[in-house]
Amino acid sequence: MIESFLPPSLDPLTAGLLLAASLLTSMITAALGAGGGVLLLGLMAVWLPPVAIVPVHGLIQLGSNAGRFAMTWRRADWGALAAFAPGVIIGMAAGALLLVRLPEQVWQITIAGFILFLCWGPSLASAALGRSGIMLASMVTSFITLFVGATGPFVAAFIKQLHSDRFRTIATFSGAMLLQHLPKALVFTMAGFSFLEWLPWGAAMIACGLAGTRLGLNLVHRMGDHTFQRLFSVILTLLALRLLWQALP
Repeated sequence: MIESFLPPSLDPLTAGLLLAASLLTSMITAALGAGGGVLLLGLMAVWLPPVAIVPVHGLIQLGSNAGRFAMTWRRADWGALAAFAPGVIIGMAAGALLLVRLPEQVWQITIAGFILFLCWGPSLASAALGRSGIMLASMVTSFITLFVGATGPFVAAFIKQLHSDRFRTIATFSGAMLLQHLPKALVFTMAGFSFLEWLPWGAAMIACGLAGTRLGLNLVHRMGDHTFQRLFSVILTLLALRLLWQALP
């Protein structure tokens, strides 16, 4: 009975473990601002077929970010999201035209360097944080995400430069990632990937992610903005170091 709802490549035990991982990683993202998506991608890479990892992860992250944004949208920076949206369209269109796997190590080192600079370097000039800067960051990350899957830490580190309020950061980051994951499913469908067999299990993953998001937001209410920003920086730094480690030969 259970196996009839699972894709052929997943057994019930593995599917259950990933459901639990979806809850935990969504709680991490909601509580600390980022990190859960990359962790879930790493776990999915262990058990899912390589061709399914990026598109299915994108589908699940679409649902998770939609849920988190629905819970926090009143605090979002709508001006930043309006600047982010056109960059998503341009970056995704460019990536869809290429449809090739670029050298992953190059992207890993580049993203890690930007994350570390945005977390611990000098604050960006006001021009870089304006509409053109936000749009450029959106274009670059939307292009890269088709090939490496999780560019959330880069987007999170950039949005961290925009706001110090923890709820505004979480809401704006969720909205940005929702915009980025929306067209991803369309791009992979056009490229020939079939989401149909993954939908029932994917819906269960999203439901667990929503439960984890609610738990994580409850934790955010208990910490101040300064504590959140420090934890946010530490999490992003660890993710950047992980990317550098992966890029080593």
